[in-house]
Amino acid sequence: MSNIAKLEFEALNISGENYLSWILDAEIHQDAMGLGDAIKGGNKASEQDKAKAMIFLRRHLYEGLKIEYLTVKDPSVLWKNLKERYDHQKTVILPKARYDWMHLRLQDFKTQQYREKVFTNILN
Repeated sequence: MSNIAKLEFEALNISGENYLSWILDAEIHQDAMGLGDAIKGGNKASEQDKAKAMIFLRRHLYEGLKIEYLTVKDPSVLWKNLKERYDHQKTVILPKARYDWMHLRLQDFKTQQYREKVFTNILN
């Protein structure tokens, strides 16, 4: 059964390819709902807040991940498990993205007309 309610952001893929954006979106939404403490280790959140946080997190997981973490009932444990599973991507993907961004050259684009348009937009 798929999620009937509209998701606030894309669900976490089982491959973890969208983990970096997912974790940021999840933290921001949890904080906005007043549930940010529920995902932190050693938290003092109420059982009701933990349940709300868990519902929110599970709703934003791919079906395969939901099944894999079916027995986890504490949102901080789920958060830690997902971090252990996917956080290595920061050391793999992030440096490459930063390098590509730093070395982006507008001169590499084919047409002079495109370069002129970009430069005039930057200057204005």
